[in-house]
Amino acid sequence: MMNSNEIQVQLKNHAMMVVVAEPGIQRELQGFFSFYAPNYKFMPKYKSGVWDGKIRLYNLMTYELGVGLYPHLCKFALDRGYTVKVVPVQEYGRPGERNNITVEDIREFEKTLNLPWVMHDYQVDAVLQALTWNRQVLKSPTASGKSLIIYVLMRWYMKHETEKKILIVVPTIGLVTQMAKDFVSYGFDVKKCHAIFAGQDKLTKKQIIISTWQSIYKLPSAWFDKFFCIFGDECHGFQASSLSSIMNKAKNTKYRIGTTGTLDGTTVNKLVLESLFGPVYNVTTTKALQEAGTVADLKIRMIHLSYPKIITDNIPKKFSYKDEIKFLTEYKPRNDFIVNLALSLKGNTLILFRFVETHGEVLYKDILTKKGKKRKAFYIHGKTDMDDREAVRGIVASQEDAIINASLGVFSTGINIPEIHNCIFANPMKGQIKVLQSIGRTLRKVERGSRLFDIVDDLMYTGKSKPNYSMQHGLVRRQIYQNEGFNFTIDNIRLEHI
Repeated sequence: MMNSNEIQVQLKNHAMMVVVAEPGIQRELQGFFSFYAPNYKFMPKYKSGVWDGKIRLYNLMTYELGVGLYPHLCKFALDRGYTVKVVPVQEYGRPGERNNITVEDIREFEKTLNLPWVMHDYQVDAVLQALTWNRQVLKSPTASGKSLIIYVLMRWYMKHETEKKILIVVPTIGLVTQMAKDFVSYGFDVKKCHAIFAGQDKLTKKQIIISTWQSIYKLPSAWFDKFFCIFGDECHGFQASSLSSIMNKAKNTKYRIGTTGTLDGTTVNKLVLESLFGPVYNVTTTKALQEAGTVADLKIRMIHLSYPKIITDNIPKKFSYKDEIKFLTEYKPRNDFIVNLALSLKGNTLILFRFVETHGEVLYKDILTKKGKKRKAFYIHGKTDMDDREAVRGIVASQEDAIINASLGVFSTGINIPEIHNCIFANPMKGQIKVLQSIGRTLRKVERGSRLFDIVDDLMYTGKSKPNYSMQHGLVRRQIYQNEGFNFTIDNIRLEHI
């Protein structure tokens, strides 16, 4: 007989736990683990009245809840005076189990790996957290060495489970290649890895599989049975439903480690990740890395461009976001300003744009016309061949004054360019993940430091009651810079009309 204040928990497998309580408590649980989806009001199902816009992580029909949410379940119970009774399962054990591993254990293991350098204390701490709890989301900023953390964890699991397979899931093809190259730089035999992307064979006898999530999320559950450990690198960049599909099919996977440089601040995104992997652990911060001299000393210059009266007076009062972006990316004085800024900077300069045909190509052609014969310029976007992208990355590493014109979709997440001195945001954006990942392109340690030029367009005109979209997004980015402790200044520049 179950106590009226008791919540009974039992692992169904390594993906889901069954949570049973009195009906009233179960309804509380469903409410506690329910959240409005981002932009739900604009979704067809909500508009048609079929769906109320909420994501429900606790299933009232099956009583299932993601194992990674066990700490949240315990806090829910503690705050309300309920008790949690865990019923161990012989095959799967119990949620919340911890292993007795010490920093000294990890440092001793590190010596056996013959790494080319010594791990930072925060990296050892991240490894300790993951090994202690078996499941974790490790939040650590770009340039903090997340691939090394994954590598050390992977080698630890390989040592203790010599025959079982490990899956490393990444969001892009570029990161499949880069992860393998990072492992080689740590002294690993990459022949032990099998890469899956763009139609590559899904079956292999190799122990380590590195794959894009797009290549495997539709595979049957049986394909995932062989993995005892899964890493989700840059896990914030996965499509939520596809990531859930992968992790929930992996019922036999006890060890689940997600890594990310940024979360977007919404409760839904964080809790979905935690339900699949485990609690978020903040490994370190960009500010701490800068103070320690581990990453570049980044200086941000927000450039507020004001426009001539002849322009602002002729902007329609119902100027949509789409109309504004179209105007900004096609306005020649603005594009001239971006190109001239890039050409005036010393060091390797990255220009990040969003629209390939209407903006990226325009900027690149102008750069080619003005750059001179000695300076190298590169143009990379979604259709650029993977080998060509890698070739550019290698060339830039040996350059001192190159200009890389790249689309946000390709270069904002996870791509490691070791020698970027300047970055120009040529397109308005406000998403925290996209902003911080883009900033990460400039944080690799370089001797002269790094600079970010953030362009904010002021299209305000007489009678307009609120800032235009670019200004609104600029305010959001400024708040992100303040929250992250970045050093930034604001300069006002007026464009001249042609």
